[in-house]
Amino acid sequence: MEDNSNKLVVLWTSDDPEVAEKMAFMYTYNAKKQGWFDEVVLIIWGPSSKLASENKMIQDYIKKMQEAGVKTEACLYCAKMYGIDKKLEKLGVDVKGMGIPLTNYLKEGWQTLSL
Repeated sequence: MEDNSNKLVVLWTSDDPEVAEKMAFMYTYNAKKQGWFDEVVLIIWGPSSKLASENKMIQDYIKKMQEAGVKTEACLYCAKMYGIDKKLEKLGVDVKGMGIPLTNYLKEGWQTLSL
């Protein structure tokens, strides 16, 4: 089995912009930019997807993370429930079913942070 201990997946579910900016995004961005992890993935799931579709500051930060090399993914089912799947896609987020990918990250031994 591949050593994935230097890979990070951040599961962001909170709709609180302060939690996003001051913890989830700050750590995720720096984990990639500072080289703390080789690969960094941000999963946008549930209420966080609605916030991402509506809040310009959040959108700008997501773009900044993408430019730094953070891979962004979002739960398709959640996005469709809010009617925002196309908005997230326009932000460059990979919107797809996330049950299996998240399960794979966990089973493959990625470091996981859930907020």
